[in-house]
Amino acid sequence: MGIKFEVANRLKRLPPYLFAEIDKKKRELIKQGKDIIDLGVGDPDQPTPKHIIEALARAAQDPRNHQYALDAGMPEFKNAIAKWYDRRFGVKLDPEKEILPLIGSKEGIGHIPLAFVNNHDVVLVPDPAYPAYQSGSIFAGGEVYYMPLLERNNFLPDFDAIDPQVAHRAKLMFLNYPNNPTGATCGKDLFQKAVEFAGQYNIIVCHDAAYSELTFDNYKPHSFLEVEGAKEVGIEFHSLSKIYNMTGWRIGFAVGNKDIIAGLARVKSNLDSGIFQAIQVAGIAALTGPQTFRKELMKMYQERRDILISGLDALGWHVRKPKATFYVWINVPPGFTSAELARLLLEKANIISTPGNGFGMCGEGYIRMTLTKGKERLEEAVHRIKKMHDEWR
Repeated sequence: MGIKFEVANRLKRLPPYLFAEIDKKKRELIKQGKDIIDLGVGDPDQPTPKHIIEALARAAQDPRNHQYALDAGMPEFKNAIAKWYDRRFGVKLDPEKEILPLIGSKEGIGHIPLAFVNNHDVVLVPDPAYPAYQSGSIFAGGEVYYMPLLERNNFLPDFDAIDPQVAHRAKLMFLNYPNNPTGATCGKDLFQKAVEFAGQYNIIVCHDAAYSELTFDNYKPHSFLEVEGAKEVGIEFHSLSKIYNMTGWRIGFAVGNKDIIAGLARVKSNLDSGIFQAIQVAGIAALTGPQTFRKELMKMYQERRDILISGLDALGWHVRKPKATFYVWINVPPGFTSAELARLLLEKANIISTPGNGFGMCGEGYIRMTLTKGKERLEEAVHRIKKMHDEWR
């Protein structure tokens, strides 16, 4: 006879994890023999560069890498991160105190509220946004206050619109540019405003920069830490997943304010035992090795972007052309909700997209598509959508 059990209230507060639900539906349709074009989850379809794989293979043969890793990460990996940040952004970092390797940036994003948020503290979260900002805040017992990202504001938060009473209760604020899901970008002026706002209300800024190296049309994003005073109020999360095609490897890092880094490190030391050292060696190879492939990678994504957007534009759909990320944020045509259009695309065209309201209430009226499928599949997707679109008339 089984026992009766009930999940914790913190799990009840969570909505179903968006991408897990999409993946479940995808598996069901594949079992039915459907030819599915999955434009839902942002998982690169290209292989990890050969020199990174070779570095892992060599390191995996070394018995010294078979034991527990250092919680704080290999000094060699942290030095590589520091040199990369200096080279890329002109930001100086102390490898010992201001850098913390992560088991993917998502892990750090999910754990940072546990270090600083008490029950009923407020966490400022963009809407729409990557779901981990909300779920990590809920796990820590925080109250989520949503900062609307509206099209009329170029999908940037309006700090002046935040109730001062809420701001005084806030402990953390999440930002993410280049942005997922909207593809929006920002200038250093937004980061400067964030630093001033955080300083006024004593708020920790957590900037997710996972897409800073995935850009088009010669656009080059800034780091939050480039702004004067940023290191006094916040940290930045980064990932090797997107630009090096290493999503499954689970390796990223947090950098910035040493006391915030120390707080996150204390959480991690109690919950995990670090990153497999062979993967950290591969991370060193990624950051310090040949970067020539990245130019071709960006050219490939830009070509895919233009195929999808030009095809949807020809149907009269309103689609803005992103300067970064591999996401396309699409206005839902009149007469549909986000969920209705996503369901129609799935049922009528066997195309998986992500309804915008899955990223937050302000995502209603949009769907997101990814560029992580080849040109031929994107052309086929446009063909299927056109056929479906013609049936509406």
